[in-house]
Amino acid sequence: MSAAGIALMLGGAGILLSAGPAQAAQISFPTECVPPSVSGLPPVQGTTTVLVTAPATAEVGDTVEVVWKTVKPASKNPGFIDLGADTVQPSGTVKVGGAQSGTLAVQGPRSNPPIPKNTDMRLSEMKGSLKLTRAGDVTLTPDAYKINVSKPISTDTKCTPKGAVPVGATIKVSAAGGSGGGSDGGGSTASGGSASGGSTSGGSGGQTDFPGKEVAVAFACTSPGPEAIQSKVIINAKKNGGAYDLTVKTAKGVMPSPAPLPAKALTPSMDITIGGGDSGTVKVTGAPNPTALKMNDPVSLTDMKGTYRPGATGRATLSPGTLTITVTLAPGADPIKIPCTVKGAATASLTLDTTAQSGGASGSGDGGATGPSGSGSGSGSGSGGGGDLAQTGAEDDGTLRALGLVAGTAILLGGAVFTFTPWRRLARRTR
Repeated sequence: MSAAGIALMLGGAGILLSAGPAQAAQISFPTECVPPSVSGLPPVQGTTTVLVTAPATAEVGDTVEVVWKTVKPASKNPGFIDLGADTVQPSGTVKVGGAQSGTLAVQGPRSNPPIPKNTDMRLSEMKGSLKLTRAGDVTLTPDAYKINVSKPISTDTKCTPKGAVPVGATIKVSAAGGSGGGSDGGGSTASGGSASGGSTSGGSGGQTDFPGKEVAVAFACTSPGPEAIQSKVIINAKKNGGAYDLTVKTAKGVMPSPAPLPAKALTPSMDITIGGGDSGTVKVTGAPNPTALKMNDPVSLTDMKGTYRPGATGRATLSPGTLTITVTLAPGADPIKIPCTVKGAATASLTLDTTAQSGGASGSGDGGATGPSGSGSGSGSGSGGGGDLAQTGAEDDGTLRALGLVAGTAILLGGAVFTFTPWRRLARRTR
């Protein structure tokens, strides 16, 4: 029997249907991985790169397969022991947003090649089955995941996204018997976190430009960043169909350069917090520094841009959130990400009268607008299991505790993140 005939039989039986070509685009997001407590290792920041695959089009009532392929995990096998074949099993969750909301559990088999120490973890593809319940664009966004190692003892490393996560794939769902319409299926987003979407006009009459007010913000940074940054922030918006193009400006000279740095070494980004009648975050990103910096030169961050798509109708507030400074010391070098969180409560810089858009910020997590971490109505269903990511690894003083003794203070995990390197010592990295 042909592959097409098999697909039709499965679809008619309501099992797994691929109603349109499956397409996707790689996405990356900052991640914090917490090693098992028995290892003695601290949490470390890294970057996860994922390819999420799902049908481009489908109908209400279809059950589709969602596949999470980890192109590059945010963790390495630390330099203590080689991991044997078929000892590593991943599991995780995918946020379902847009036309329907919930979480989807995905899990992969315990299948991996041998993983030498100090090399990237090799994770099998994770899969889950999602029943589609509503017409419209259904978005799939990777969330937390867990890596279980079965030998020499069973241990879990838990990895959680930090900041906004781009949509991994989008399914255009039509009413039963209708047409799903065209779709790129990939859920790819434009630079700066924007995503194409609804064109319904919203709020504030015929006005198109919405200037924000200047607000003072105190940021507390983690190593290897400066201890604190004091800055003024302005969030401006320009209406673009039913969405808003954001431009975020900071004060000049927010910090001194820690070392002589070349042009394009520092890149800023910020998670804008959505409040009031809407909720979620929008990631905005700036260009790298245009000119080289000498040590102690005042650093002025470039304007950061992104797109806010409202998820609710009403009055939404936009406030400064976590500022991340990415330092790339040389071409091809792994970036150093320095997160700086807002001290206390940030004051809103801008208030907008909004009209809800499909896949908008409130509770959805679409592209540059990422909703809260709640699971919504829970309409996503999964066959993969392991969705709660609870830690089940052994807590004894076994082999990994001895192996987990750290010979120095720098832990490299999922990208060269200098965990305990003071800001002032970054100068050494440029020599």
